[in-house]
Amino acid sequence: MTTTPAPSPAATAPRAPHAVSRLRAERLARSAKPFLARGGPKGERCAGCRLVPSHCICALRPQVPTRAGMCLLMADIEPLKPSNTGWLIADVVADTFAFGWARTEVQPGLLALLADAQWQPVVVFPGEFVAPERVVTQVAPADDAPADKRPLFILLDATWPEARKMFRKSPYLDRFPVLSLAPEQISRYQLRRSRRDDHFCTSEVASLCLELAGEAKAAQLLDAYLDVFTHHYLQSKHQLPVAADDPTHLRLRSLATAPAP
Repeated sequence: MTTTPAPSPAATAPRAPHAVSRLRAERLARSAKPFLARGGPKGERCAGCRLVPSHCICALRPQVPTRAGMCLLMADIEPLKPSNTGWLIADVVADTFAFGWARTEVQPGLLALLADAQWQPVVVFPGEFVAPERVVTQVAPADDAPADKRPLFILLDATWPEARKMFRKSPYLDRFPVLSLAPEQISRYQLRRSRRDDHFCTSEVASLCLELAGEAKAAQLLDAYLDVFTHHYLQSKHQLPVAADDPTHLRLRSLATAPAP
C-alpha cells in the first residue's frame, strides 16, 4: 500500500459554495470572536473541505444526480465543526438545503422550502419519541413517487440532546410524517461518538434515506465518501500521511466512475 499526500486544493477547480458552506460563512460573520479549529500550521484549513491542506479531499469529492433532496436543520455551531458530516451530504447531493436552527425564530427560506409544492417533506427521527400515527418506515422510491413530488428528507444536524430539543420545539414540523429508521448496521462514525451505537452521524442517516428512496448509487457514494473523509481527518489528526490506494479510496473511485444502475 502506498502513502501519498492528498491532492493540493490548488489542483482542483473551485466549486461554488454549497448550502452548508454558505451557512458556515454566515455563522462566522455573526461570531463575536473567531472560531479556532486545531490543525495545520497556524490552524489553517481548506475552505473547500475543512481539512488541513496536506489532507484535502476536494479532488475526491463525488456528485451524483438525485431526485431526493436534503434539508439540514443545524444546531448553532454545527456548521463550524470540521468533523460535521452535513457538509459531506451537501458535497454529494446537489439539492441540499441548510438552515441554522433557533428556538425563537424560523428562517423564511426554510418555511418557503417546506411549502414548495415540488417537495414531499418527511422528518427523520426515531419513532420511539413520536406519536405512532405520524411514524412511517418507508418512502416511495424515486421511480414510484408522484411525478410532481420529490422526497425531501429533513435531518436534525446536532448532538442527540440538541436534536431532541429541536424536534420538540419546532412546531412547523408537526404536520409532516416522521421517518423512523431501523437499520441493522452499527454506526461506523469515528470522529464523535454517541453513547448509543444506534445513533448515526448525519451523513450515515442521509445514506440510509437515499437507499430507501431508491437512490442506490448516491447512497453508496455518500457512504464511501464518509469513509474517505474519516480516514483523511484521522490521519491528519495523528500527523500521518494519507493511504491513497487503500480499499477505502479504491471503493470511492470505483463507485464514482461506475455507470448509474
